[in-house]
Formats: sequence, C-alpha cells, structure tokens
Amino acid sequence: MDESGVRDLLRSVTDPDLDGDIVSLGLVNDVTVREDGTTVSVSLALGAPYSSTETAIAEEVRSTLSDAGLEPELSARIPTAVTPDEQVLPKVKNVIAVASGKGGVGKSTMAVNIAAGLSDRGASVGLFDADVYGPNVPRMVGAETPPRTDGETIVPPEQYGMRVMSMDFLTGEDDPVIWRGPMVHKIITQLVEDVDWGELDYLVLDLPPGTGDTQLTILQTLPLTGAVIVTTPEEVALDDAVKGLRMFGKHDTNVLGVAENMAGFRCPDCGSVHDVFGEGGGERLAAEHDLPFLGGVPLDPAVRTGGDGGEPIVLDEGETADAFAAISEAVANNAGIVRRRRASDQP
Repeated sequence: MDESGVRDLLRSVTDPDLDGDIVSLGLVNDVTVREDGTTVSVSLALGAPYSSTETAIAEEVRSTLSDAGLEPELSARIPTAVTPDEQVLPKVKNVIAVASGKGGVGKSTMAVNIAAGLSDRGASVGLFDADVYGPNVPRMVGAETPPRTDGETIVPPEQYGMRVMSMDFLTGEDDPVIWRGPMVHKIITQLVEDVDWGELDYLVLDLPPGTGDTQLTILQTLPLTGAVIVTTPEEVALDDAVKGLRMFGKHDTNVLGVAENMAGFRCPDCGSVHDVFGEGGGERLAAEHDLPFLGGVPLDPAVRTGGDGGEPIVLDEGETADAFAAISEAVANNAGIVRRRRASDQP
C-alpha cells in the first residue's frame, strides 16, 4: 500500500459538518507509509481536541485503515502560514471568548463551567478572567493560591486541572479597579503575554459585560477561535446580546453559538417548571441570526451554591450539570468546525 492508496481509502471518511470527504476537504495533511508496508502515519487537520465529532472522525479513519490490514498512527495538526515566533499564544490551540451584552446573565458562571467541562473531558484548559472591573473567577473555582513568578513570567495556579489567571490576584481585597482605556489595554496585553499558559487545548476568556475597551483589546490582539454569547430568556437581555453579536461580526470573529442561562426553574416541591425570565429567548435569538443554539441551563440554586463555594456544578451530577456539560461539548464541536473550515479553505 502506498500513499495514494491510503488517500483513496480515506475518501470514504466524511466530515459530518463540512459536507465532503476528508481528503477532498484537505483535512489529510500528510500520509507516510513505513518500510514494513503496513504501518501508516496520518496527520489530520483536526483542531479541537476532545470534540466528540473530531474524535469520531479520527476513530473512523483508524477503523478504515485497520479494516484494510494497516496499522494506523494518527496525529492532529492545523497547518498555518504564520511561524510560531509571529503568533500570539503559539502554544494555545483554541481561544474561546465568553461574552454577554449585559451584566447579571451568568456569563462568568457559564465561562467557568464551560472551562471546567472541557477540562473534565480531558482537555488541557486555561481560564482567563478578563473582567478587569469585576473579577470573581478565582472565588468561583476556589483558587486561593496566587500566581507565582518565574523570572519574567507569571505562572498561574491550577484548579480542577485548569490554569487560572485573574486581575483579582493582582489587586488588594475589595480594592476598586478604576482604569481608563489605555490602562486596560496594557494590563490585558501583559496578562496574556507574560503568563506562562503552557500547552493548552483551550483558553477560555471570561469577558466583562458589554462592548467596551477590554473586548476591543481582546479582539485586536488575540487569535480567537470564536465566541460564546450568553443571555437569559427575557427581551432586555436579548436586546443587549444582539449588540454583542454585532461587535464580533464587525471584527470578523466567529460566534460559536448562543447559550441561555436561567432557562427555567423546576420547583422542588411540585416538580413543575416555572419560566421566571421567559421562555425560549436564547433559542429564538440563535435562529434569527442563523447561529447554533448551544443549550439552556435551568435556574438552579445549586449553581449559586457552587459558584460561591468554588465548585463548578458541571463537575457534579444531575440535570443542571448535564446541561453545562452539553454546552461544553457543543463549544468544542463548533470550535472544531471553525478550525476545519479554515484548514479546508487554505490553498
């Protein structure tokens, strides 16, 4: 079996999202047949580790080659024309921004649980609390140990398998942060460039609410794979969420989907669901803008308890934990679509 024969075999493997086989789509980087004639090394343009869709593609490649009597050795790499020296965060595969048009919709809760959910799937994850005016991610993950310095770099503490960095580590307790735009730009840039994030599959950013200086700095300096828009079902939150969508659109940033928080409250006594903030708003918003709906999370007191206690609820069991886990999976899958589409579009 030679390289051409291997590629012919792989034409039977299709990408369920890009509507084509992986060879025609350019998702097979390299094929090397070893001297023994049976061991085959295949490099695939898969960019979202622990995405269930990409895992399924890799498994189909493996089984296709095995059924032909070959011994496959698979690796994943998205080609890029930019050298590592020219890249920002070259060791980070995916940068995911979690944003909202307004405060109070549970954006930080969503960011923390998406990050913890990805880590729980086996991914290497960083969690960057970029909400410089109201940083509270350290409390929500129980990260009490401050970062340490190693020469000129900052080494973030680890919690639940995630590397965590926040402005909260650098200010005094209860000190207000009063900064103008240029200062925000400087501190965000330093926290990105001076922090030793290591090799990461995903860096999840918890952005401040709205469309201000922090968001602009992130959009201008970081290679975002995409953004998650968080909303609650009521019209006021939806109106502001649209502003966030337009902000990312103006900067040609992919929106991975809409996540709805506080989707409904299940009464512990009668078991019925009460739509305290309305019903289906996030799903309608996603449909109106032709975006994926990542899922809804119920209004659950355990979410607040977990946040205050530093224990992300996605790591627990039950309906709410499952909802956050499903959103984490959808984020990984949609990040994979973005990365594979970019690889397929490259000449």
